[in-house]
Amino acid sequence: MSVPSYKRILLKLSGEVLMGEQQFGIDTDYVARVAQEVKEVRDSGLQICLVIGGGNIFRGMAGAAKGMDRAQADYMGMLATVMNALAMQNALEQLGVPTRVQSAVQMDQVCEPVIRRRAERHLEKGRIVIFAAGVGAPYFTTDSGAALRAAEMKCDALLKGTSVDGVYDADPKKDAAAKRYETVDYDTVLADNLKVMDASAVALCRDNNIPIVVFSIRERGNLARVLSGEGTQTIVKKDA
Repeated sequence: MSVPSYKRILLKLSGEVLMGEQQFGIDTDYVARVAQEVKEVRDSGLQICLVIGGGNIFRGMAGAAKGMDRAQADYMGMLATVMNALAMQNALEQLGVPTRVQSAVQMDQVCEPVIRRRAERHLEKGRIVIFAAGVGAPYFTTDSGAALRAAEMKCDALLKGTSVDGVYDADPKKDAAAKRYETVDYDTVLADNLKVMDASAVALCRDNNIPIVVFSIRERGNLARVLSGEGTQTIVKKDA
């Protein structure tokens, strides 16, 4: 499959990716491996924004399901994404990649507030910008935060690195006959509830014509392969 040439992308990683083979928390060796892949792509001249979920530490919806106040649980989840962002920043900077974390929940001692023009300047200077704390409000997922930042930063694509190598018409872990899409349009994803991202994130990408590229980040070297058009992936776009 041929993939368009991108100048600026937003890479969305699930928090679970940072667990590596652990059951919880942050596997620093695995974070370093992912950071190395991000560095190699950045060294090719690509401008990179990052958004990382918080599911390896705390997931707001899971807390709400256990009786917590939803807004309170979501704020806790936002703080988890900041921890992951700082871990990734540390790993990238140990590799010599200048990185800035911008948080939608202001905490000046550890990171910058989200300021679009400042983020633009960082990218122009070759820095990686990690956006943390989602959209800064409860009831929105980090998928929605990623879609928002991709639109705000005028990214050419939103790449979602997960544990699955694309979008399927059923859960491939439960259904051996599940079919993987090479390409699929936004409306089909929404109508068939294909679980690519939450509906608001997909709709935001659709309305701003931002393709969503879903691939497995757990496969070593896959990020670079996907960007070159060689890796296994699904592209969500208009008129697929």
